Amino acid sequence: MPERVIRQHHLHREVIESDPRWYRDLAELLAFARRRFSGDYDVDEFGFDADLTDHVLLPLLRSLYHSWFRVETIGIHHVPAQGGALVVANHSGTLPLDALMTAVAVHEAHPAGRHLRMLGADLVFRTPLLGAWARKSGVTLACASDTERLLTSGELVGVWPEGFKGIGKRYRDRYQLRRFGRGGFVSAALRTQVRIIPCAIVGAEETYPMIGDVQPLARLLGIPYFPVTPLFPLLGPLGLIPLPSKWYIEFAEPVRTDAYQPGSADDLTLVFDLTEAIRETIQQTLNRLLIQRRHPFLG
Repeated sequence: MPERVIRQHHLHREVIESDPRWYRDLAELLAFARRRFSGDYDVDEFGFDADLTDHVLLPLLRSLYHSWFRVETIGIHHVPAQGGALVVANHSGTLPLDALMTAVAVHEAHPAGRHLRMLGADLVFRTPLLGAWARKSGVTLACASDTERLLTSGELVGVWPEGFKGIGKRYRDRYQLRRFGRGGFVSAALRTQVRIIPCAIVGAEETYPMIGDVQPLARLLGIPYFPVTPLFPLLGPLGLIPLPSKWYIEFAEPVRTDAYQPGSADDLTLVFDLTEAIRETIQQTLNRLLIQRRHPFLG
């Protein structure tokens, strides 16, 4: 072999050995592209595309998770490595970044790298482009039948029962939980006998501090609220950049439902009591995290 070719070969090996992560990432990218062109990937009955989520959507969110929000995940051992379970979290922040960061936390911090199948409002699926991408990332309409099918099939499901009331809170009401509705998520857990994992998220309230709501414009656009923050709409598109608050996501001890009969899902008093107990657990966890946090942006 000519000496010039030998030198090039050794140089190529040195590049690969000095940066194996880069080499692996490139190989994974080429393999992903090949699967997309050949159609060699699966989409489940709800439209979830795990291959696209792992290689496109999650990598886009990791920089926010690790570098921008510097998320610290606590209590990930409370999330089971397999089987159905229901993660119930507080909702806040004007835009639902908290749901996305929780999904990244489950996939990144858990040894099993599980996917969190998030439940979304019908507005998500009525929005052009957003609805299609949401389906591909594993989001499913928040209805009892779909929730129970996911849980029965062994999926890890995430729900934010405050809904738009939670993410549309004014900044002065930050970290004060709204009502959890009628407890539909508790009924689904009771029917499927899965554990409910309370989850508290601190940091999202400071990403887009909502100081006003232009309701006439919201009604015109058909959205729950039109937020006014210190930077939006004053700075236009630049105002959509989230502030780099320090985040904490804590998974609390699970609530077991297998001690109850499946028919107990129709016991309104039981459903209400469990719903309030889970809400109180999340509120207390939020309060503790807020006391421990020194600064909203420095942690």
